Amino acid sequence: MSIGVTLAAARHAAGMTVAQLSGRTRIRETVIYAIERDDFSLCGGDFYARGHVRNIAKTLGLDPDAIVHQFDEEHGGVPRPVRAAAVFQAENSIKLRERRSPNWSTAMAIALAIVAVFGVARVMSGTGEPVAPDPKAGVPKAPAPSSKPSAAAKVAERGSDLVTLQVKATKPSWLEVSDSKGKQMFRGTLPAGRTSTWKARKEVRVTIGNAGGVDLEVNGKHIGVPGKLGQLVHKSFGPEEPGSR
Repeated sequence: MSIGVTLAAARHAAGMTVAQLSGRTRIRETVIYAIERDDFSLCGGDFYARGHVRNIAKTLGLDPDAIVHQFDEEHGGVPRPVRAAAVFQAENSIKLRERRSPNWSTAMAIALAIVAVFGVARVMSGTGEPVAPDPKAGVPKAPAPSSKPSAAAKVAERGSDLVTLQVKATKPSWLEVSDSKGKQMFRGTLPAGRTSTWKARKEVRVTIGNAGGVDLEVNGKHIGVPGKLGQLVHKSFGPEEPGSR
């Protein structure tokens, strides 16, 4: 059984919510939700992840050494210390170029050559008076109207597959919202009393860490509370029906 599943099961067995566990361990709720899903990317590195895992295991009455040992086996062992000299030692020495004074003689010679070439070109071209445009020259034709649909037509066409999700938090709850292609639109804790809205084409996917603490509305239709307090649920909604998939 993975570390996240073990810690989540121990928390449920202790009758403790994520908010209560966060208050006892001083670890943010978003980090606890991620650890219970075996996602340690929010911990800031393996060193801090080991400390969080040990703290949570000790608070829930588990053997912290056994949990940390399992973490080390799954993530390549205890990180080795790095010498400061190895980090700051430069591979190659830096060489500074000598500052040279400008060669004014060469610059003057180039300038005189440019002036001479310009004068010869003026003499060979005649008087240098501008040539009047030929009145018989053809007038450029106006471009033909484009047959492509306008931007307004494209917006109207896309509006039919737009999905609007509104989440109102009655209690603090961790959320992760993404579109049909998996692009993340939000990830974090929605505090109690806050209402947020997300829009995407074709589908909106949401993972809720505290299902009993939120109220959902999809495409203007009230869905209600998707689960119980402390329950982790996954939902997805499309434009054709407000019900979850």
